[in-house]
Amino acid sequence: MFEWPYGKHSPMTKFRTGLILGFAAGYYLGAQAGRERYEQLNRLLQRALQSDAIDHASTAVGKARAVIDLTRERVVDLTERRPVVAQSG
Repeated sequence: MFEWPYGKHSPMTKFRTGLILGFAAGYYLGAQAGRERYEQLNRLLQRALQSDAIDHASTAVGKARAVIDLTRERVVDLTERRPVVAQSG
């Protein structure tokens, strides 16, 4: 008979159980909070998204992505131009 090396339940089964319990707890607590709390949290989120800090952070992320893309292109260009030299030994 096959037995799991981790005992009765596999790690994936434990993960799924935890995930389902987490969703259930979130749903229950959300239902308890009600519409008023939802709208309060939504207003807070909208204010945060419109703040200058988020705007600056998204600008910085965009610049970082541009630098990464440029660096990647340069590395590809350099590796394509350099001849491959076989090592002896």
